[in-house]
Amino acid sequence: MRVKDLSKGDRPRERLISVGAAALADRELLAVLLGSGHHGESALDLASKVIEHCGGFDALSRSAPHRLLTMRGIGPAKAARVSAAFHLVRRAEAWPERERITSTSDLARACASLLHDRTQEQLVMVACDTGGRILKRATLTSGGSDHTLMPVREVITEVLAAGGAMFGLAHNHPGGSLEPSQADLEATAKLLEAAETVGLRLLDHVVIAGKSWRRIPI
Repeated sequence: MRVKDLSKGDRPRERLISVGAAALADRELLAVLLGSGHHGESALDLASKVIEHCGGFDALSRSAPHRLLTMRGIGPAKAARVSAAFHLVRRAEAWPERERITSTSDLARACASLLHDRTQEQLVMVACDTGGRILKRATLTSGGSDHTLMPVREVITEVLAAGGAMFGLAHNHPGGSLEPSQADLEATAKLLEAAETVGLRLLDHVVIAGKSWRRIPI
């Protein structure tokens, strides 16, 4: 049976989109990469033959393109796609682990370099994925010597644009005081409410002065 003759709920590409790649078997994932079968056999059939030809999925992941080219139904385009996909995985695994925010001190440390020795108040946002890994770190506002605005809409937009699930904030007090102002408390409360409305989690908001920091209650 050809893949296009299967019901939409059984086609590998449609299943990947609807239920996620983790739900697909090895041959289904490979069939998505191959895109088509060969002379009456489906992409699923061809995927099964490729895995068997290479001696298993692990061996396939390390196979050179020319080995795949020895099979009927595998031309340069398919061999290149499969090889490129596995090489992308290896490159991704070789990248160093992203810095992770697991505590308020982690957040303060992540923001400190952007706030130390600044003569004006600045607001720094750190967006993280569900595991706390940093996706984006940015200075959002710069104000006077004693205050900066809390752009609630901009903060939420920046986190969502970065693909974040949670985020933390820090701002500096150039005067040296770690005491949060009433405006700091009110702005943090507004941001917490806005974050919850769109399903984001506010990790913490800290004040940094010199080499010290203090958490603003949320």
